[in-house]
This record gives sequence, structure tokens and C-alpha cells, in this order.
Amino acid sequence: MGSLHKHRGEVALEALPDDAVRSLVTRFHGDVLRPSDEGYEDARAVWNGMIDRYPALVARCAGVADVVAAVNFARDHDLPLAVRGGGHNVAGTAVCDGGVVVDLAEMNGVRVDREEGTVRAEGGATLGDVDRETQRFGLATALGAVSQTGIAGLTLNGGYGHLSREHGLALDNLVSVDIVTADGQVRTASEKRNEDLFWAVRGGGGNLGVVSAFEYDLHEVGPEVYAFFVWFHGDDADAALAAFREWTETAPRNAGVLAFTAHVPELEEFPERTWGEPAVAFLGSARGDLEEAPAVYDPLREVATPIADMSGTIAYVDLQSMLDEDYPDGLRYYWKSVFLEELTDEVFDLMVRYNDSAPSGLSTIDCWHLGDAVADVPRDATAFWHRDKPYMLTVEANWEEPDDDDANVNWAREVFADVQSLPIASGRYGNFPGMNEDPVKLLYGDNYDRLVAVKTTYDPENLFRSNANVAPRTTGA
Repeated sequence: MGSLHKHRGEVALEALPDDAVRSLVTRFHGDVLRPSDEGYEDARAVWNGMIDRYPALVARCAGVADVVAAVNFARDHDLPLAVRGGGHNVAGTAVCDGGVVVDLAEMNGVRVDREEGTVRAEGGATLGDVDRETQRFGLATALGAVSQTGIAGLTLNGGYGHLSREHGLALDNLVSVDIVTADGQVRTASEKRNEDLFWAVRGGGGNLGVVSAFEYDLHEVGPEVYAFFVWFHGDDADAALAAFREWTETAPRNAGVLAFTAHVPELEEFPERTWGEPAVAFLGSARGDLEEAPAVYDPLREVATPIADMSGTIAYVDLQSMLDEDYPDGLRYYWKSVFLEELTDEVFDLMVRYNDSAPSGLSTIDCWHLGDAVADVPRDATAFWHRDKPYMLTVEANWEEPDDDDANVNWAREVFADVQSLPIASGRYGNFPGMNEDPVKLLYGDNYDRLVAVKTTYDPENLFRSNANVAPRTTGA
């Protein structure tokens, strides 16, 4: 009866030996938050407002020694373990019920080595943290497209962004990682040290341990780039999407575009008469000669009369944060992705039709143009498998009210079911995983068995499982 009105975090904490918890708190340099502590409610909240989980402890790490202590505590007491970098995984993998959250938010230092052309960032850093430091020198590494996203989950699962077609995935830019594995050991993994672990970390998500630091190669980017951001009315969707398909066939590597169907937001940048209307939009960027960059996009800009054209030269850090306001903390999200071998009229018809029926005007259906530098890397060079696919379609259900959860999730799943039934569709992408309900093998293709072998070596008891879980062989999976 005593646990009748207690949540899972409180129940799990009460089952732990008091002296063990006190010992952890005493030797911890950061903060260990229990359910009764001030700040616990904020600490358990993640970006996706749909996620409502209650850990027994939130271990806010101040350094690697704290990470080791938290990992050892969870393992020794057989507790679920979640790792929080930026907390932006849509499935809510950064928090768990009744377990330990290893929170890296305070470990967000970034150091640029200009001589080596690299940047070292701690596991709690965001894209904005990295871009802010690297752009002081006119440098950048290939990351995502929302500055508030944590580098950890983005990189470990792949990492598409504005620079992908020129410089590859975020994980392709990794030089090394420092990682705390399930046995509490701190290891450095690179092409020359712990090579099997380095192979697996690049695409294996959070399955291998807690990455406390990432080292990336840097490239000359910015400080200004050309941003292409144009919206057309939904009546022009067929022509605009057909032009997008043609543009991708000859696009230069230093330019990219994301095409998406949406509804016109109620913002002053758009004519008031169009607010709430169906639309198709393009967002992209080009580096290099900024005077010549606008002409790269003329075939897309001139396909119809735009509702709004917000294109122009922009600071790279501003490009990276352009979408931040569209994805605030606490909104409700359900995103899924599938790779496409080509863009057919069926794909475009689905994008337009389901955009019209979306229960939330905040939702979008996105078509990513991939390939080039991503596809240059052999599929077995890292755990990330779906490099050969030139496109990816993502269903983004975004909405505000809990009462609308079923309608929006069901809509997204209907879109996804229709798309994945097409013969040109296959695979999954770990950063847009729904709620991790699909078979994990869809992420890894022919790399799956090798990844299982590495997982079995470094995490035989499956401590790291609050993700798109690759089970070790010892669990019978």
C-alpha cells in the first residue's frame, strides 16, 4: 500500500540501499538529484513533451569520473540506464523510468585545435556550442541543422545537416571518441585504438557506452554562406517538387536542399491571406562563391511565384539556428524516416495528400537530398549502413495538446505505412525513430551481425539498452 501513489522513480529509489546512495552522492562532483529534490522535475523533462518518465536518480555529471561512478552504480544495482546529451532524441531515450540518468549537460566544453584542424567537444555540447567556437576561425564540422540539438545522439546515429553532401555525416568527421563502457572503463577509440569499438560507435547509437568527448575534423566554412529558403502555395506543389527532383540530379556537392510540405505559419514574413494554407517549401544552403550561389537555385526559385522568399547571405551560425524556434522544448513530437532509392510521382502525391489531412498545422513531410560525400564512404566502413540511398523521407508530426496525441501519431503512422509500402523505400534512420517500435535490424542492414559482436564484447549484460537496442548474444537475442 505504501507505494500506491508513488511513481516508478520513488519506488526504485526506496528499494536501493541508503548507504549506497549516500556513497554515490558523497563522492560525486556534480549533483545527484532524487525525486524529492528541488530541480528533479526539470531534470527529468526532455525536449519531446510526450515523454513522461520518472528516474530514480538524475546524475548531473561534472566530469568523466562522475560518468564512471554513475555507470558503475547503475550496473552494480541492476538499474535501467539512460544517457542525456542534448535530450533531443524524439523517442525520449535520454530518460528512463526507475533508473539512472547520466546527464552530461554540464559537460559542454569545446576546444578548437587550429594546427590539427580539429575540434574536441564534450558529450553534453550542442551544435550551437560547437559552431560558436569553430566559427571564430571560419571553420565548421558537419553536424545537423538545429543548434539546440546535442552533438552526441546526432553523431552516434549518423548526423545529416547542411554540410552532409560536401563533408559527409557527422560520424564521418569523427577522429576519435572517449567512451565509458559498461565495465566502467574509460577508453579512447579511433582508427588506431580500439578500432572495433570506433567502427561500432559510428552509427551504433547509444549501444556501446557513454561518449564523454568527441573529436571532429574541421573544414573551411563561413563565416557567411548563402541560405535558400522559399515557400510556394500548395497549388504549385506538383511543379515545385518535380523541379526539386530534376535539380537533385545535377546539384553541386557544396549545395543542398530539403523539400517539405507544410502549412503557412501565422508569421509576418508571410502574407496574411495565406496563413494556414497548404504549402511546399525549400530550405538549403550553398558555400563557395556567394555571388554565384543564388543562380544555383534559380531552377527552384523560378518554378512558380513564391509566397515568401527569405533567401540571402547569412552567417553560418544563424543558418544553423534558423529552425530553433520551430522545435521548442515541450512541444509534442513523433518523427519517422525511411530511405528512398528515387523520387517518384507516388512519393510526391503522398506528401501533398497527407499534408492536406494533417491534424496539426505544425507538422511537415520532409524530403532530404542525400548522397555525394555520404555515399563515398563504403557501407561497411562504419556501422551506419544506408549510405547508398540518395533520398530520405521524414514524417514530422508536431503538435501542442496531449488530447491530440492519438490523432497526430496515427496520422504519422498512416503516412509512413503508405511510404514504406513503395518498392523504392527501405531502412530506417536512428535520429528519427518514432518510438523505436520498429525492428532494429532495419537501421543496420548487413552491418547488424558485426555490431552485435562488438556489443557482446563491450556490453555483454546489455546495460545500455534505453535506445534502439542492439542486444548482445549473451541475452539470447
